[in-house]
Amino acid sequence: MSKKIGFACDHAGYEMKEFLVGYLDAMGYEVLDFGTHSPESVDYPDFAHQLAEAVESGEVPLGIGLCGSGEGMAMTLNKHQGIRAALCWEPEIADITRRHNDANILVLPARFIENDRAVAIVDAFLHGEFEGGRHADRLSKMACRNL
Repeated sequence: MSKKIGFACDHAGYEMKEFLVGYLDAMGYEVLDFGTHSPESVDYPDFAHQLAEAVESGEVPLGIGLCGSGEGMAMTLNKHQGIRAALCWEPEIADITRRHNDANILVLPARFIENDRAVAIVDAFLHGEFEGGRHADRLSKMACRNL
């Protein structure tokens, strides 16, 4: 897996994003930071779409999105056809969503977890590997369709 990762956040996730960017940089990751770049109030979709497009295009293989609850970021990211964004607040959830859902963007609820918990979640996400098999069959059923 490439050691390249994209980030997007709003003002509520800014401090945690900065912390995690430093952590991953120290771990040898090349980080593409799509913003925001300050704690000033912004709209998360402006940055979520940039991250989703980078993952869809292959510019980065994985991403991390942050906002206050994580919900708005996840909803926006998942509007993109090639994105499987997973809101995670426990390392075990991050691990299983990589193994079973091949999630390609981790979403963190910055107002509800501490930095040490975020690091554990990020580590679980980055070290998880898709199992394929029956899970691949399920992924093929996720595509949007008119019902």
